[in-house]
Amino acid sequence: MSVIVSPVLPFPNIYWWSSIQNATQVLFDIGEHFEKMSYRNKYNITGANGLITLSVPLTEGRGQRRAMKDVLICNKDRWQVQHWRTLMSVYKRAPYFEHYEPSLFTLFEQPFEKLIDFNQASIDWIKAQLSIVVESSVSSEYVREYKDAIDLRKNFKPGKEKQALPESAYYQMFSEKNGFYPNLSILDLLFSEGPFTAQWLKSNSQPIAAWR
Repeated sequence: MSVIVSPVLPFPNIYWWSSIQNATQVLFDIGEHFEKMSYRNKYNITGANGLITLSVPLTEGRGQRRAMKDVLICNKDRWQVQHWRTLMSVYKRAPYFEHYEPSLFTLFEQPFEKLIDFNQASIDWIKAQLSIVVESSVSSEYVREYKDAIDLRKNFKPGKEKQALPESAYYQMFSEKNGFYPNLSILDLLFSEGPFTAQWLKSNSQPIAAWR
């Protein structure tokens, strides 16, 4: 059991949830600067033509150097509608998508101005579906190093994942065509494993750790 320091991410990936599931406490850092080329405003799923990255557009673009707590979403292009349509298109035939569709849809109907608010809402929604209970707190002041804590703030950059589980690890949409994509957004696993997702994370915690 451990204390984890983490950025606030939208629909974090499988490695993140495996880590959180085994933690005693999570400290969300909203004082850190936004990092481009990271998962702080994006999440990956799979599609008929391969990997799909869903990004939350920002008012000052991805090159800004604001603290995460001050990063604003650009809502001009109806990104929530686009994200939802993509999720529907990809996962409508997934085993458990219909089970989660009504409550997840409400999340994409809510207005959000700040990136951390959408990200935190997505985390809270997943926690409720997985019945994960972990103490959490928020730090609005950036601290470079934490003692006696696992710092995940530098771990989440696209393409950093190293090893995949066997393709039979869980049923993944379009894997017959594209192969198995490791460490996608937890949504990919949730729509396939449904109420068995939390147990799947526990059973596969060791191989998942290689994705760090």
